[in-house]
Amino acid sequence: MNQTRVFLIFAWLMVAVLLWMEWGREKNAPDPATVAATQPAVPAANDADLAPPSAGNVPQATAPGQAPAAPAPTPAMEAASAATRVTVTTDVLKLALDGRSVLDADLLQFPQTKAAGSPPVQLLTEEKAHPYSATSGWVGQGGSAAPGANGFQPVQAAREYTLAEGQSELQVPFVWNGPDGVSIHRTYIFKRGDYAIGVKDEVVNAGGAPWQGYVFRKLDRVPAILSRSMTNPDSFSFNGATWYDNDKKYQRRAFADYLKDGNLNQTVSGGWVAMLQHHFFTAWIPQADQASLYLLSQNGPRNVIEARGPGFTVAPGQKVSTQARLWVGPKLVNQIAKEDVPGLERVVDYSRFTPMAIIGQGLFWVMNQVHKLVGNWGWSIIGLVILLKLALFPLANAQYKSQAKMRRFQPRIAQLKERYGDDRQKFQTAMMELYKKEKINPMGGCLPLLIQMPIFFALYWVLVESVELRQAPWFAWIQDLTARDPYFILPVLNVAIMWFTQKLTPAPGMDPMQQKMMQFMPLVFGVMMAFMPSGLVLYWVVNGGLSLVQQWWMTKKHGEPSPTPPAKAEAK
Repeated sequence: MNQTRVFLIFAWLMVAVLLWMEWGREKNAPDPATVAATQPAVPAANDADLAPPSAGNVPQATAPGQAPAAPAPTPAMEAASAATRVTVTTDVLKLALDGRSVLDADLLQFPQTKAAGSPPVQLLTEEKAHPYSATSGWVGQGGSAAPGANGFQPVQAAREYTLAEGQSELQVPFVWNGPDGVSIHRTYIFKRGDYAIGVKDEVVNAGGAPWQGYVFRKLDRVPAILSRSMTNPDSFSFNGATWYDNDKKYQRRAFADYLKDGNLNQTVSGGWVAMLQHHFFTAWIPQADQASLYLLSQNGPRNVIEARGPGFTVAPGQKVSTQARLWVGPKLVNQIAKEDVPGLERVVDYSRFTPMAIIGQGLFWVMNQVHKLVGNWGWSIIGLVILLKLALFPLANAQYKSQAKMRRFQPRIAQLKERYGDDRQKFQTAMMELYKKEKINPMGGCLPLLIQMPIFFALYWVLVESVELRQAPWFAWIQDLTARDPYFILPVLNVAIMWFTQKLTPAPGMDPMQQKMMQFMPLVFGVMMAFMPSGLVLYWVVNGGLSLVQQWWMTKKHGEPSPTPPAKAEAK
């Protein structure tokens, strides 16, 4: 197989994969008309959602032999709807919470658009059509909600809390006083510059009888309808629930196929549950040494992922505690790493396949190091290209040298084709003999191409997923590297580079149909890349431009056409 055919196969493969991804988004996206018809029927979220399965499966966190299973909840358990709301503002978050749920969350450092005065991204919301909340409650004896109808109440009189200048931490306490002397003390802990909120619960039994119950932590969402368009970056990324455990590692379920593979019923220690969207996510990270039962469920259009447990039996005069972290914010790689949670870096969903995800993480790490030097993500992409070209330089040189030698012998190959006419078998045999005689390796250019393809796909997801690049400018007309080029300048440059590269690439033995396909290839890629993130097209343009210069030089050095041998000598 010659170099041009290899390129043709992989080029069409790339087109097919990208078109398949777009088709998948079209296929899986819910019909807006259908969703609009069902929006008025969105049920309110309450603890009745916790009924299946039996609470007997909830992991226990008490001393061996001391704790019977917590009682199963009943559909009649009360919702904590009467709780008092407070507002919390830090340097990065503005939240509305009632002690049990975070109802609204604004990301203060992430405006929705680049327009002046744009409101911040609202990740959690009470919007009626698409509510999205993070909840942590308790189920107590007899399946009753704990807290019940009165909910958690603020310990202090303040209803607004602000992280003051120079203050590193802010604590917001709540309490629920239940029957029989049982109380639950909850403290939300906010830190400066941190999107991970600490949630610490302490159950105190001041009564005369043991109290049984378990904690649950869940994310509840009616997902928004994304426009099914290649020009909408939000539809590129994975939207759905993900979870992680030490055995099965990273797993995910798209909203469109939420229960297609059945419900989740998995006991996990040291994992986490999350809901992902483009650039942002929410996640519950339970206490690592306490087991939880992970569950997926649906209630009409509402999608729920939950970590249920652990369960406790609290003896009279005793108290127990459990804590978790709630992440509400962007997919910032450096901040996620500081949480030191196994697998949490996978929420930056470069791929569901681990090898591709590892490549993506490596590419971002290199870009991040370059960014520390240059301070601009566009130049960081260019720096990444240069480093990749240096790393692949020996392989690329071998590739272009092989192509140049093949170009040098084009007249002789054309003569062989003319001699054998339609007898392709004899022509291929004669051409391989010529390659062997002149020490030409027709596969010499394949390896760099094989290496470059997974890098291209991994970088595609890096540029789509990286919130660090969101609304990040590069130069002049490119003011958002995750959006398409508004004037299509980079796609046009890419077409021109591909066309000139094609002219330098030898095509021995190519039939007329393949030649026509190759002629259209630059245009096909130009149209396709017109709607891709400008950062990705920037990578492809710079990479293609440097490759073109390198190929031109190698062709000039090794590719001067050799004189056509006499027919008699060739016949021998």
